[in-house]
Amino acid sequence: MTGGDEMATTTAGYGSWPSPVDAALAAAHDGRPEYLGAVGDELWWTAPRPAEGGRRALVRRRADGTEESLLPAPWNVRSRVIEYGGQPWAAVARPTGGPLAVFCHFPDQRLYAHEPDAEPATAPRPLTPVSSVGGGLRWVDPVVHPDRGEVWCVLEEFTGPAPTDVRRVLAAVPLDGSAAEDRAAVRELSDGRHRFVTGPRLSPDGRRAAWIAWDHPRMPWDGTEVRLADVTPDGTFREARTVAGSATESIPQVDWDAAGRLLLVSDRTSWWNLYRAEVTPDGRLAEPEALCPRAEEFGGPLWQIGLRWFTPLENGLIAVVHGRGSTVLGILDPERRALVDAGGTRTEWAATLAAHGTRVVGVAAGPHRSSELVELDTRTGRSRVVGAAHTDAVDPAYLPEPRVRTFTGPGGREIHAQVYPPRHPGFTGPEGELPPYVIWAHGGPTSRTPLVLDLEAAYFTSRGIGVAKVDYGGSTGYGREYRERLREQWGVVDVEDCAAVAAALAAEGTADPARLAVRGGSAGGWTSAASLVSTDAYACGTIIYPVLDLRSWATDETHDFESQYLHGLIGPLDKVPARYKERSPIEHVDRVTAPFLLLQGLDDVICPPAQAERLLARAAGRGVPHAYLSFEGEGHGFRRADTMIQALEAELSLYTRTFGIERTDVPDLEYRT
Repeated sequence: MTGGDEMATTTAGYGSWPSPVDAALAAAHDGRPEYLGAVGDELWWTAPRPAEGGRRALVRRRADGTEESLLPAPWNVRSRVIEYGGQPWAAVARPTGGPLAVFCHFPDQRLYAHEPDAEPATAPRPLTPVSSVGGGLRWVDPVVHPDRGEVWCVLEEFTGPAPTDVRRVLAAVPLDGSAAEDRAAVRELSDGRHRFVTGPRLSPDGRRAAWIAWDHPRMPWDGTEVRLADVTPDGTFREARTVAGSATESIPQVDWDAAGRLLLVSDRTSWWNLYRAEVTPDGRLAEPEALCPRAEEFGGPLWQIGLRWFTPLENGLIAVVHGRGSTVLGILDPERRALVDAGGTRTEWAATLAAHGTRVVGVAAGPHRSSELVELDTRTGRSRVVGAAHTDAVDPAYLPEPRVRTFTGPGGREIHAQVYPPRHPGFTGPEGELPPYVIWAHGGPTSRTPLVLDLEAAYFTSRGIGVAKVDYGGSTGYGREYRERLREQWGVVDVEDCAAVAAALAAEGTADPARLAVRGGSAGGWTSAASLVSTDAYACGTIIYPVLDLRSWATDETHDFESQYLHGLIGPLDKVPARYKERSPIEHVDRVTAPFLLLQGLDDVICPPAQAERLLARAAGRGVPHAYLSFEGEGHGFRRADTMIQALEAELSLYTRTFGIERTDVPDLEYRT
């Protein structure tokens, strides 16, 4: 059976249906390939390993199509720079001896060099030292320069014990290992005047390097600068200057074309579009020209260092990831200003692209396909899967069919969302009964919900519980005006938009108005908690590694990258202190009347467990049922299979109890009151 058409249909209450999509299946398929790169004729990327403690493996696809992991467990290729990391590896193909790779190992954050084809086999050797100061030394966005005997990258160096005691510079690390014990052997390339930087991109002639920089209180989607420096023969950066960008112009990526012109993505017209600019003889930048002006996004929020929404090809074309709400792969002819979309019907292309010759490879997914490596031959227009190939983990008949919709919110504003009705090939709900629905608020909040296969959502929909994923005001993918809706309105617009979608689904007869829930993680956890203290739209809520206490989060309870994020989301603390108290869910626990589940990683330095524990203390004795699960070894975002299984089953348990659903296959939660 391939589509469930021959299965007899049974009538049973929504939420009570049996399903082959269990929590273990959803956990095993969590995550996607990331940080793709071409190494000679090979493709390399990082891949999730939930069953191996949540590590990220470095995988290669050889020219003959075979795939293999380059490093065994416990090697974990992942950076902690700005805590969200970024490009954690780089490699070059050599004429003899095979490729040379440099990668960041998550547990100690050191850079290591590795020669996977060396004979005899050798273990990775450290290139950088360990520091006992604060969070130590961290590295990201490396580029190997074998002719110089160095790897250039971003260095994040803690100077004291506080999360904000940190500096970031561009640095050159010797490939000979001389810096492994001596920090002084690391050569700093930039002057450290900017709080945040991306890795340097070297021009084709090697004479100039370009990178992106920004400072607090801006976030990179608020405003960034393009920095340009002359590179001397000995690798020194001279006369670094700002050549583009501003406090109100976000530029998330820069690179060079083969002719030595600078390519950059900018939202100067409210949409992230692609531009090209000549470097003048005196080293300045001529006025950038738009290569494909559209009311679409050709870039996105720079949550990780080294994301790539475009990459130039050797034939002069440029591969671009672009779209509005969802994304596609396009091939842009910059001379003709012509854009042709390719790569099939997939609805989401990640911000990671690799070019080899006239071919481009990206990571793409769709509503019924997990993320795969897809190669496009620009000469023929043909695409094919070349890595991490999708296989159906379950009969597609159990997967929900998303409905992309636009709802109307307060003041008539548009709200974008994806609605996933319950779907099961063998079950339907009783006549006259409406299904329960869970409103999902994404993290960020400067982010959006990708339109892709999500077995976590299918876990609920295949049991008869609908899901609605809301791209509330503040989300990316719809232009700067849409994402600016959340400026100083966090906890207001996001809460209102989610409630408006819930109310609309109930009013139109899609969802049971008495059986609505809200859930989210990180910023979505904030929205879930804020919803429970400010609306009566929901019968219960799931709050996952959330922000709960704005004042503490804005002072000393989060990491440096987001330590001044609230300047834009709430307003400056010194100017609107009352707003910080009024908006914080932890200050209004007495308003919570709906049961809730709180899930928290105990190693989370972004949304620390201290906030969750203070909320629990204030909720104690108020008579509202609630449950708390905390997880050792988990940080911000669950990565271990056993954690994800326990969390998903606990969430279902909350809904079955609250919605009056009869099931015998979910664990009982230990509720507090």
